[in-house]
Amino acid sequence: MKGSYFLVIRLAGDRNVRTKAREFPLRAGYYVYVGSAMNSLEKRVARHFSKEKKLHWHIDYLLREAELLRAYLIPSEERLEERLSLEVSRFGEPVEGFGAGDVKVSTNLYRFGKEPDAVLVGILDRLGLKWKRVKSAEEVMEFGGRK
Repeated sequence: MKGSYFLVIRLAGDRNVRTKAREFPLRAGYYVYVGSAMNSLEKRVARHFSKEKKLHWHIDYLLREAELLRAYLIPSEERLEERLSLEVSRFGEPVEGFGAGDVKVSTNLYRFGKEPDAVLVGILDRLGLKWKRVKSAEEVMEFGGRK
């Protein structure tokens, strides 16, 4: 299945998250990461829930320091990552340069002072998109019809 996704992440304390080439000073709070997987949405999001993985993307380095609370799967043949990131940017504080290497927005990570679920559901509903909220790799794979 192809599509995009939101990751809802909680960072318990202030952290400097180091990637291969950059360092991001992040404040405690909730973060929303916007991503896409135009080959296998289920595998990509299940990977984000995994603790044992090779560090590749910026988000991998953040998830090593933070808690992934849940994900929103947004199945679509259309690449919606940029559009969704622009929508989330209207409500969250951008972390400049985080992710977004293959889209025209400057970031795919946004900080929120409180849980962002109401905002995310509002965006998805307003855009008329189908979506599913999941809390584990197992739920992701069940949604995709793979157990």
